[in-house]
Amino acid sequence: MTAALEIVFEHVSKSFERKGEPPFEAVHDLSFTVQRGELVIILGKTGCGKSTTFNLLSGLLRPTSGRVVVKGHDPFTEFDWFRGKISIVFQNDRLMPWRTAIDNVALGLELNKASRAERLDLAASWLKRLGLGGHEHDYPHALSGGMRQRVSIARAFAVRPDILLCDEPFSALDEVTGNALRAELLELLRETGATSIFITHSIEEALQLGSRILVFERPARIAYEASLNPNMNEAARNGVRADILRVLSGPVAA
Repeated sequence: MTAALEIVFEHVSKSFERKGEPPFEAVHDLSFTVQRGELVIILGKTGCGKSTTFNLLSGLLRPTSGRVVVKGHDPFTEFDWFRGKISIVFQNDRLMPWRTAIDNVALGLELNKASRAERLDLAASWLKRLGLGGHEHDYPHALSGGMRQRVSIARAFAVRPDILLCDEPFSALDEVTGNALRAELLELLRETGATSIFITHSIEEALQLGSRILVFERPARIAYEASLNPNMNEAARNGVRADILRVLSGPVAA
């Protein structure tokens, strides 16, 4: 394993026991690697195992077989080691309604035992960075959906994570707001150098964001992989789009 590898899935499978029925296999012999600073998109239909893969990566599930290695450690057995090193942005903002915007952003810093002065200073700077200066003391119910998601992004970056996991974070937003936040997310990843895994079911979002796209079929395994670069011409990008559509339009695997 080279030093540049941040994430390794090595022949990973995950099955769930079902009473009176055969086990359900959500992930099958899945292998891929992610280099430090890379943004990798996991794209697939609903039910293809994207979220199970996400939970294996974040240490919430143990593989049935194979191994997951993140920064040289096992995220399941060494879960506490990853505190402050991995941040997650979910589809819903998951803000605490009883905490103001600044206190929501400061939550991870608080859990990491930062002083109150330090965490409030960092939280305020991230809110300002994401266009929420002046809203530090607003509660979530007073913020729009896009503003709440900005708070959740600020919360994720405030702990200075090495790895950012994104689980369809913009799917509930309107197109204009979603596009603006995608652009901001890309800029933040470039500036911080964080490694990112981004789950989506949107082909256009994948093409807009990713340096590499992994298309999953069920049970989670890679059916197609494409590398992108900013200098790709439209014909090449359309070719990738057509390939993804072909894969996703194929028969659903058993």
